[in-house]
Amino acid sequence: MLLAIDAGNTNVVFALLDGREIRARWRIATDPRRTADEYAVWLNQLLILEGYAIADVDAVIIATVVPRALHNLQVLADKYFKTSALIAGQAPVEWGIELDVAEPSSVGADRVVNAIAAHHLYEGDLIVIDFGTATTFDVVDYTGAYKGGIIAPGINLSLDALVAAAAKLPKIAIAPPESKSVIGRTTEAQMHIGVFWGYVAMMEGLVARMRAEIGRPARVVSTGGLAVLFNDNSDIFDAIAPDLTIQGLALLHERSLKTE
Repeated sequence: MLLAIDAGNTNVVFALLDGREIRARWRIATDPRRTADEYAVWLNQLLILEGYAIADVDAVIIATVVPRALHNLQVLADKYFKTSALIAGQAPVEWGIELDVAEPSSVGADRVVNAIAAHHLYEGDLIVIDFGTATTFDVVDYTGAYKGGIIAPGINLSLDALVAAAAKLPKIAIAPPESKSVIGRTTEAQMHIGVFWGYVAMMEGLVARMRAEIGRPARVVSTGGLAVLFNDNSDIFDAIAPDLTIQGLALLHERSLKTE
């Protein structure tokens, strides 16, 4: 079985796959200081709870945007899973798609993996929105080429910055306002409106501008934990793919086997 690891700025997601089928997934807060031994103890218990064992894993693939976290994850694969981890974007796991941007080496691994998975799953031109620490908007054309995109502050990051900078503002949860009105009558209501509907307006505006620039119909695919929340309050999403990054890693693993 394959252990796919997506190391992001906020969380590291581990997924156990049998072929392309996800059998289990877990997440843990990203901490570059976390050792391979700590990962192994945590993962071993979770595998047992799902009815699996460390010995069931015979391949590991990693995509990371946190370079300092990579070494310990590689040690985890070597020491406990007895296999050398494949690293997305590094030989023999080349991207296999064109990165048609000014600085291809600076594109985050998660964004390229999302582009690969989205092109595999959906036809035509695509806009992929990923809700993470940052919210990214990525354009993938009908040939599968990555054409660039947008990086915006994630909604939690925006909210944390607002609360930290304004002493009298309370902490609030990320949730749709109780009323559809955009004129709040309390401080908390005004914050909900600003954060939630402001974010919806930002997404809808950027998608409209991106579609106009692409000049062809473009399907919007969303992924990340908040995709469902916004889908209930906006009609810009054509598809929700919560496991897009993991699916992309599974595809890259398959391709690496074919090139061996």
